[in-house]
Amino acid sequence: MSPAKTFLGIKPAPVMASFSSRGPNKLQPSVLKPDVTAPGVDILAAYSIFASASNLLTDPRRGFPFNVLQGTSMSCPHVSGIAGLLKTLHPNWSPAAIKSAIMTTATTLDNTNMPIRDAFGKKSANAFAYGSGHVQPDLAIDPGLVYDLSLTDYLNFLCASGYDQQLISALNFNGTFICSGSHSITDLNYPSITLPNLGLNAVNITRTVTNVGPPGTYTAKAQLLGHNIAVVPNSLSFKKVGEKKTFQVIVQATSVTKRGEYHFGELKWTNGKHIVRSPITVRRK
Repeated sequence: MSPAKTFLGIKPAPVMASFSSRGPNKLQPSVLKPDVTAPGVDILAAYSIFASASNLLTDPRRGFPFNVLQGTSMSCPHVSGIAGLLKTLHPNWSPAAIKSAIMTTATTLDNTNMPIRDAFGKKSANAFAYGSGHVQPDLAIDPGLVYDLSLTDYLNFLCASGYDQQLISALNFNGTFICSGSHSITDLNYPSITLPNLGLNAVNITRTVTNVGPPGTYTAKAQLLGHNIAVVPNSLSFKKVGEKKTFQVIVQATSVTKRGEYHFGELKWTNGKHIVRSPITVRRK
């Protein structure tokens, strides 16, 4: 057995593992899952000295404080660590703002500047494999804009999803919550946009962004193969930190769009320095 070696600069990287969890979201198809991807293969990790090297009871090897592991159990600590660092730097950010910063700054390109590949089938991966993309902690520190959410937003989302009024109130720590007005599932202020049952009629999706950077103007660019897509307004100007702006994304399938197939696109807000990217996933019914 040869001595251990460290290999640097492996290309292409990252690559989506064949065993990685995949979308679409079966519980709520209107919310894209996964959110992001993070390192999860061949990770040198802390390990219990009381567990066997292979985690099998029949394996007599014990006493190793480290092991090479893979899976969600390795990706989750990476993202949790990033969230902890962001909370330290921005203590006033909500969990939703932190999630947004991680998602909108993720990349869909590997270290050869090509689309991230999928080990399962060896083709380019898509949003059902990596969500918004592979995490980039340095960029998440300064995302420019975030999609924020409050408890009320989540409760209204449950109202739109048809949950029992009594059950929704039980989740509200501030007392009884009454569903009022009309709310759409697709209008949850999430950093991604998913339309699993798009007809031929145009659909309007509403989103609100919060400025967490310096004053400036952001312009929008959206693309979605086989669809007409527009952002209104397509320019947003911010004068201070914490300022919010609301916009709509209008999506309409064309006659050439095949039914039952998912199509993947993106929405980008840019101000010359920041790129705030949201994946768009659409299936025509």
